[in-house]
Amino acid sequence: MAAGEADLGLVPCAELDRLGTGFLSGLGIACVGPVRSILLISKTPIARIRTLAADSSSRTSVALARILLAERYGCRPAITPYAPRLEEMLAECDAALIIGDPALRIDPADLPWETLDLGAEWVSWSGLPMVFAVWAGRPEALRPEVERAFQESWEWGRGHIGDITALAAAERGFPEQVAREYVTRHIVYELSDRHRAGLELFRRKARELE
Repeated sequence: MAAGEADLGLVPCAELDRLGTGFLSGLGIACVGPVRSILLISKTPIARIRTLAADSSSRTSVALARILLAERYGCRPAITPYAPRLEEMLAECDAALIIGDPALRIDPADLPWETLDLGAEWVSWSGLPMVFAVWAGRPEALRPEVERAFQESWEWGRGHIGDITALAAAERGFPEQVAREYVTRHIVYELSDRHRAGLELFRRKARELE
């Protein structure tokens, strides 16, 4: 998308302003509570975090952490990118941001440190869903027939969710139940007006922190 080599792409919401693109309004990657795959783990009280080791593979997750730490806890830590290895991250910094598969492999109940699920934190703070990514693109690509095609694809996927989660679990080495819960309970794909309001709030808060 950034290089102009694609008409449409699944774009992290933190990149929308930089790219200056529109997006399909009805579908994306969102949550309305715990997302499970974005964890902030701290060996100090959250309000006293001064240094944060971040898996920077998701700019939206890093921006979300910055927003919530500033708004909910009044802290603005220095952020350093690290490979997602929790003990090494916490050896160097007060807290660690772990996302994606590495986060799903962690059971927060087993950790001796305070852990925040940033999806749940956002919903609790804002009262709105959190949108992580949307299908964005050039204006000429965002046509009604394209939106219909994406909606049909989502409906097909929803009807084959068992096959999809079984394949994803096998490819990534997760128990099938973990994969199924993640894609059916933690992640939301259809976007409502409330989701879009949450997205606009996130974009505004992200701009204020720049």
